[in-house]
Amino acid sequence: MRLLLFFDLPMVTKEERRVYAKFRKYLINNGFSMLQFSVYAKIFPNRTALVQYTQGLKRNMPIKGSIRIMAVTEKQYERMEILVGGKTIQEEVITEETLVIL
Repeated sequence: MRLLLFFDLPMVTKEERRVYAKFRKYLINNGFSMLQFSVYAKIFPNRTALVQYTQGLKRNMPIKGSIRIMAVTEKQYERMEILVGGKTIQEEVITEETLVIL
């Protein structure tokens, strides 16, 4: 399964930019890969692990802004069409086959 996370956070003030950077760093440190600006994805071995992770994610949300998540299966994710551009380097390297569970 994959968890897609979409977010728009305000970045007008210095404090808002700090909150944005902290949240983005949190996502990267927790295994998310950037698909596009403000669109991140993370692989999970099953729905149970995804639900458990989501509970912790909710505790680390910024107060302002808009954050949405959507769970998709690998089959659904594979059917995503790229209309302009191409896969990121991370997408080329990270596939279901390289998923390692410790």
